[in-house]
Amino acid sequence: MTLITADSKGVFVIAVTPFTETGALDHASIDRMVDFYEDKGADGLTILGMMGEAPKLTQAESIEVTRRTMARAGGKPVVVGVSAPGLAAIGELTKAVMDLGAAGVMVAPPSTLRTDEQIIAYYRNVVETVGEAVPVVLQDFPLSTGVQISTKTLGVIFEAQPSIVMLKHEDWPGLQKISDLRKAEANGRRRISILCGNAGVFLPEEMQRGADGAMTGFAYPEMMADVVRLSNDGKLDAAQDLFDAYLPLVRYEQQPGVGLAVRKYILAKRGAIASAAQRRPGASLNAAAMAEIDRLIARQTRKLEALA
Repeated sequence: MTLITADSKGVFVIAVTPFTETGALDHASIDRMVDFYEDKGADGLTILGMMGEAPKLTQAESIEVTRRTMARAGGKPVVVGVSAPGLAAIGELTKAVMDLGAAGVMVAPPSTLRTDEQIIAYYRNVVETVGEAVPVVLQDFPLSTGVQISTKTLGVIFEAQPSIVMLKHEDWPGLQKISDLRKAEANGRRRISILCGNAGVFLPEEMQRGADGAMTGFAYPEMMADVVRLSNDGKLDAAQDLFDAYLPLVRYEQQPGVGLAVRKYILAKRGAIASAAQRRPGASLNAAAMAEIDRLIARQTRKLEALA
């Protein structure tokens, strides 16, 4: 079993959950998707995240998605989102997925948390629930959760809970938070792995601020893998040029409400999944939106050819 650590780096793609047109889990597409992500340079996967439609799955389905993904992942680390309103559900799903060989679990704070003390206590309770042997990813995504976690509060949590080894950084604006966390480490605080989200929209800047990579979804994961590699090699202009070629599609995929529909549409066009279907309720794309995406894909292809 490969576990994530505070030194984990690279691109952990936030995987979609494939469904058939009738809303059933598409097991064959899970296999295709895992192969696709690996072929495009993913260092690991994160499943059952917010863009993986996790709240639409039953507990049994969540375990089945994990089992199928783990069987296909070939030893690559797989992080499983286990966020839930109650700690009992988090504990139950964590035990099941860790028994299947997961590399760790990701937990976002519930939207009911308001004070620093509540946030600190919550993650103490999470660690007590899942056990200190389970590596935990703290998902800091205030745009979705409504929970603002300051750099100072993160530091208190990291010092108190060594099994929290990774931050999924999705604050926006949040570049200074990365700089502040790395400065605290330079002054003696323990290291934490920082992988960034928000569909990679700030990935070049995040890498320059000290991030270890990306933990997010985008229909072209090879872009994220190459930007991370080029940034680590010190080829910052090349990383930025490559990112810029994909930026119109990154931007288009960031639209609230329809972003997942865009991502699944492109993944289906690329053969990663059989259908762009979402489990209800879910937004769908009309003909005009599909035409816009197709145009952006064609323009991106021409830009990449110019860079080659």
